[in-house]
This record gives sequence, C-alpha cells and structure tokens, in this order.
Amino acid sequence: MKKFIYILIIVALFVLPLNMGAQTKRALLVGISNYSSNSATQWTDIHGANDVELIAATLKSQRFSIAKVTNKQATAKRIRKELTSLVRSCRAGDVVYIHFSGHGQPFEDKSGDENDGWDESIIPYDAHKAYSKGRYEGSNHILDDELYGFFDQIRKKVGPKGFLCVVIDACHAGGSSRGDELEEDEEIFVRGTKDAFSPNGKKYRPRVNTNGHFVIKSSGTQGDILILEACRSYQSNYEIKQDGQYYGPLSYYVNKTLRSSRLTNSLNWVQEVKRFMDGDRRLTRQNMVYETSLK
Repeated sequence: MKKFIYILIIVALFVLPLNMGAQTKRALLVGISNYSSNSATQWTDIHGANDVELIAATLKSQRFSIAKVTNKQATAKRIRKELTSLVRSCRAGDVVYIHFSGHGQPFEDKSGDENDGWDESIIPYDAHKAYSKGRYEGSNHILDDELYGFFDQIRKKVGPKGFLCVVIDACHAGGSSRGDELEEDEEIFVRGTKDAFSPNGKKYRPRVNTNGHFVIKSSGTQGDILILEACRSYQSNYEIKQDGQYYGPLSYYVNKTLRSSRLTNSLNWVQEVKRFMDGDRRLTRQNMVYETSLK
C-alpha cells in the first residue's frame, strides 16, 4: 500500500506541473450581418456572421476553445466584455485568435496620437454611423487604440512562448463600385465606409501607402502578434460569393489556408493567404495587409 501511495506521489509531481503549463488555444470570433435590424445606426447589411461560422468549424478541428458573438449579440458592451474575459483567461504559452468581420469607419482622432488625424474603428451592432451631439457621440465605436490595449494585455499574459493572431475583415474607406467583372447573379457588398465619424464634419482623406507589411515592436516578455487586414487604408473591402454564400475575402482565404495548415506563429501560412487573395480576379483593387512582430 505504501509503495502504491509513493508511486501516486511521484506521478503527481511530474505530471501535474506539465498539465498546469499546457498550452491552450483560445478564439474570440465576432461577426455581424444584420446591421439594418437596428435601423437607428444607419449601417447596411453585410455577411460577417457567415465568416464566423466558417472559421469556427476550422478552428474547432484545431482544438481551439471558441467564443462566438454575432449580429444582435455583438454590441459594444458585449464585445468589450468578451475581450476582457479573454485577457483574464489567458495563461503563459497560450495561442489566441481574435476575429472581427463587420463594418469599419475612420474616426476623428481625439488623443492626438495619429499622424493623419484619424483613428480606425470597428463597428459593433449598436454603433451609429453619424455623429449627433447629445444623442450619439461615438461611445459604441471601438477604436484601434482600445483594441491595441487589449492586444498588449494578451501578449503579456501569454508571454514569449505564446502567440496572438488577429484577423480584421473590415475596411475604413468603403466605396460602392468594385469596377471589375461580376457574375450575373452577384451583388456588391462592401464593408466599411469612407464617411468619417467626426464631431467637426471633417472629410476622410486616407494617405496612399502601398506597403503591405508593417513591423510591430516586441519585447522579451511578450508573445508575438500577427494582425491581418483585408485591404489598405485607402481601399475598399468587397465581399466575395462562394458556393452560393457571401463571405469576407480575407476570412474566406484564411479559412481555406487553415483547413490544410496549422495556425502557428509562422509567416508561411500568411503568405499562402496572400497568394490566394492576389490570385482572385475579383480582388484586383484590394491588397491584404499584415502587421507583425514575427521575423
């Protein structure tokens, strides 16, 4: 009996620490299609929720623990709550994936940290398109500054052996005409708007920067980060139709790539996504952008 207890103790000493330090894969997927059901916000319908269902199945096969927030659930309060919960749950060595499919909008810079005078923002279900003093002044827009705050917290929690991947299938310069050849039954759905959210009525004039790769600084105590964006700041992000369904192009090709490649802290699978998007004749006017600390 004593020998049996001794063996159990030895097993506990060697096995439990390994389990406690095991890597966990976590994903938060946000997608909005039915914006118009909240008519006060003035946003048009797109197909962001389709992206979530597509990506969720693939990440599940890679053993990710997944939280999904779609359509009416995807309020600013709920998205912030889910991001806060994600930060709290992260542990050293975790792999974290965050996905947003929806509208985006340029937002007049309040803090003075943007050289061009504009923040980028993602649009929750309850964010209004236009500024209205005393009625809606932008509290439900989620700005890039706020998002990067969450990202920094996650990178600190997962540490140098962890990894954060972010996919943003939106844009901030949406137009209405794609200008290329469409299939006969294909409609145009564009994500985002060039109409700025501005208390002062400023017009958004994006700078033309053709760089598709930006470096994010890192430290020895942080996990690496990779952010994929559907297009450059001056371009529009057009949905594509596949097998009778509309998807964001970045989401579709990220999913297509990850069906045969693991989501890892490597740029190899990212280059595959880029090759797919560059080879799609429907996307000749938009270019994927990625920002990363990966070498």
